[in-house]
Amino acid sequence: MSRRPLLFLDVDGPLNPYAAKPERRPEGCTTIRAAVRPGRPLRVWLNPAHGPALLGLDYDLCWATTWMDAANRWIAPVVGLPELPYVDFGAGLFAERPDGVHWKTETIVAYADGRPFAWVDDEQGPADGDFVTAHHPGPALPHHVSPRLGLREGDFTALAEFAATVRA
Repeated sequence: MSRRPLLFLDVDGPLNPYAAKPERRPEGCTTIRAAVRPGRPLRVWLNPAHGPALLGLDYDLCWATTWMDAANRWIAPVVGLPELPYVDFGAGLFAERPDGVHWKTETIVAYADGRPFAWVDDEQGPADGDFVTAHHPGPALPHHVSPRLGLREGDFTALAEFAATVRA
């Protein structure tokens, strides 16, 4: 088993800054049209520099996205990532919780199984941090990323610093 922390990756928000101005593709991004569901293909903006930057971090990468295994077909090749394991949210996909914890949080904590992790997402809130603290025995960094900007230099710095403290 690897001694590196896990890095759980959401797609929409961190890698696909979907909330950016619709008429202005973010700098460095390319556009794909992903036919992941029947009907009109999704417009997705992806930055090919993100893959090498993520691979350069001291983490084992794992998808934590509604794309689940489809991220390996649609997202990974565009950003330069290999096929990655993914969190299977199963019946918990989009399940509302009365305590305000995001529907991904409990499944991510269970998947980590005590292993240190960082999680980049655009939908986390204080309740998620509280849940992780209460239910995860190891170090964890739920890291919010703006869906208007996607992953930026400051996000990569925060992730690298967290991984360094975990490894120290």
